[in-house]
Order: sequence, then C-alpha cells, then structure tokens
Amino acid sequence: MKIKVCHIITKLELGGAQKNTLYTVSNLDKEKFDVFLISGEGGILDYEAKKQNFKKYFLKNLVREISPLNDLLALIKIFKILRKKKPYIIHTHSSKAGIIGRIAGFLSGVKIIIHTYHGFGFNEHQRYLVKKFYIFIEKLVSFITDHFIFVSYDNLETAKKYKIIRKDNYSIIRSGIKLSDFSKEKDYIFIEKYGFKKDGNIIISTVANLKPQKNPDDFIKVAEIVIKNLKNVIFFYCGGGEKLDYYRNIVKEKGLENNLIFTGWIKDVREVYRSTDIFILTSLWEGLPRSVVEAIKSGCVVVSYKSDGVSDVIKNDINGFIVEKKDYQKMAEIIMKLIKEKDFFDKIKENAIKTDLLEFDIDFMVKKQEELYLKLIQI
Repeated sequence: MKIKVCHIITKLELGGAQKNTLYTVSNLDKEKFDVFLISGEGGILDYEAKKQNFKKYFLKNLVREISPLNDLLALIKIFKILRKKKPYIIHTHSSKAGIIGRIAGFLSGVKIIIHTYHGFGFNEHQRYLVKKFYIFIEKLVSFITDHFIFVSYDNLETAKKYKIIRKDNYSIIRSGIKLSDFSKEKDYIFIEKYGFKKDGNIIISTVANLKPQKNPDDFIKVAEIVIKNLKNVIFFYCGGGEKLDYYRNIVKEKGLENNLIFTGWIKDVREVYRSTDIFILTSLWEGLPRSVVEAIKSGCVVVSYKSDGVSDVIKNDINGFIVEKKDYQKMAEIIMKLIKEKDFFDKIKENAIKTDLLEFDIDFMVKKQEELYLKLIQI
C-alpha cells in the first residue's frame, strides 16, 4: 500500500522553498508514495503546479499576512481536507503554512508531522515584541511536530538557540537545485537582450525578488560605488516585485541607468548566470540561498552578505567572499579588487568550480526526504 503524504505551503511564489516543494511533490517515488499538495492561491508557480499529475488544493484564505479570519478559515479548510484524505504524513513549509498546517494535522489525527525550515518568520530586523511573538508560536507548535528539517546549519543553530527544538528529532536536508542544469560555460547572450556586449565589460548580477529580505537598496549602493570607480562594469538585478518601478526610478535619479538594470522577473535564471562574472547577494536573512549554489555551479565568483546558510557553501577568501551584513562598502571593495586583479579573480573562480555541491542536488534532496519518511514510519 502506498504511503499518503501531504505537502502544505503558504503560496507558490517564485522562490527556493516553493520550487523545492513543487519538485518534491512531483518527483517522490510514485511506487511508494501517494502525494498531494495544499497551497494558498495566487502564486506565480500555480500554473506550473496545475500542469503536474498530482492532486492539489488551492485555498484563497491561506495568505502570508497575519489575518485572524483568513487564518481561522484556512485552518478549518485544511483540517477538512486532511480528515477526508487521511494522509499518514504531512510535511509543511514556510512560516504561515507551517503553523496552521501543523495545527490542522494534529487536530485531524495525522500520524507524522514534519516541518522544513527554509528560514524563519522572525529575524533581528523586526520589532522586539513581534519577534518574541513569532518565536513563541514556533515553540508552541514544536510540541506537535515529530520531525524538523533544516536546510542549513545556521538555521539549526537558531532553532536550538531559541529552544524551538529540544531533542534530536531533526535532519539537515539541503534546499536543492538541479545541478545538471547549470554549467560554467559562458555565452553572454542574456546581456545582449538589454543592448550590451561583453567587450571587456565585467557583468555583476544577483537573482532575487524585490522584498526587504533581499535588500535591493544595498545592491544599488554597492553598484553606485563600483560604477563611480570603474567604467567597464554592468550590474543586473534579476527579479521582480511590487517595487520594481520604484527601484528603476531610483536608478534613473542617480544617473546609473547605463550601468545598472533592474530586469524584473526572469523565467530562466540559467541565462543570467551564463552572462555573469561576479554574483553578489545582499540578503539580510535567508534559509539557504539556492542562488549562491546556482552561481557557483555556473562558474561565477560569489560575494555575499553573511546571511544564514551562506557559510555552508562559501569558504571565505577561498571559493568566494562573505561580508558582514550592511557593509556595502566592503562588498564594493572586494568586487573592485576582483576586477582589477585578474590573477586573484581566476584563483577564486578556480576554487569555486571545484566546490563539492553534491548534497545540494535536488534529486539528492528528494531521495533524503524519501528515506526520512520511510524511517519515521518504521519508528
């Protein structure tokens, strides 16, 4: 008999947690598992999910924002689905779905409840009481959670620090990418779409949405410093969001539009990496930044803020660089040093290409989850 598994996520946005969840639901061994998905509606990946051959439920009340009425209705609806479908395992992702989904699973009598932390709903940039509230809720639902998955050791240490976990009921399973899809070969076709040629230019990019977490303001500050000091640089911020026009206007106001492009959403990010020499990440918090893994696999030199999970991939001054958060001046200095000193750049790039990334492969991720499910059933 197949093991029935339900994955629950807040919304299928264009992000690592969402892509991984969709890939897992689509690729779990169909001989062993009967899988279905519950998600909030309105995500950019909804269309992709609807094309896949598994049962899915989209709930309009499952929303990211705190909304007492919607949250209660989402809880009731998820409870009813779980009571009807009777999964043996539920596996939740993201903060809101993680809370509501686990409570619904517990109330409906689900045997095994698993939650993956792709990052936390709380961070040091929130108001004190808001952060304390989120930590309290996470600690509360931890008592009804049978197993935790962390995508990075930094996330694990955060959970231990705040006593969200108190036992050894956890695993490290990376947020995977399809490693075989990424190559270190460059073609620079992407920049030609925006009217640029390689012609000795250094292409610096990031792949991120325009939310405060990704900190596009510091990306602009870094770019402004480098552009004012070097002529042969072009920056690309590849990602969309509600504030796209806002940031494009800032670029124009600063007179940087000839060297700094905010592209909006990019459907196939691989073409970005094939045109990128230096990849930068200015995120203030992360779970595990998959874009860093993608960039390294694509032969880019990475310079990143010290957000969670980065140190699991980058060894500072060896295969990339880690900079303290908000130190955009230091990030700019490293970028300029890489551009000015070719031997230095080549050495870091060579080390990056040699980085062992097997545990970050998305099929390896699915395999580890399958093994975990079978192990928990046997306990």
